[in-house]
Amino acid sequence: MAAARQSERGRIPPHPDVRAISTQQVLEALVDPVRRRIVGELYAAREDLSCGTIELPVSKSTATHHFHVLREAGLIRQYYVGTSRMNALRRDEFDEVFPGLLRALVTGRARESDAEREA
Repeated sequence: MAAARQSERGRIPPHPDVRAISTQQVLEALVDPVRRRIVGELYAAREDLSCGTIELPVSKSTATHHFHVLREAGLIRQYYVGTSRMNALRRDEFDEVFPGLLRALVTGRARESDAEREA
């Protein structure tokens, strides 16, 4: 049993302490529209989603890169359930350090989508 727990821990990628993340790193992670889309979908879902359930207009390897950038910026936590890599938005932790930023991002993204549909 202990070996199984150790094996699972080995599959969980490292996650930075959100308090150690700079505003610059967060903004650089969110400048890309694909990454904003991932954050928006996780925010709206209010539950953890596997990488494959989020439809992205990029290849699988490029999507992996985007998830990595978001994890390194402290925005998401990743873990495995079986063979699926799950993604959780670190909403509570993030809101403590950057209050209102995620909400503003999602609200702004919704306005962009509305404007695109009207055009």
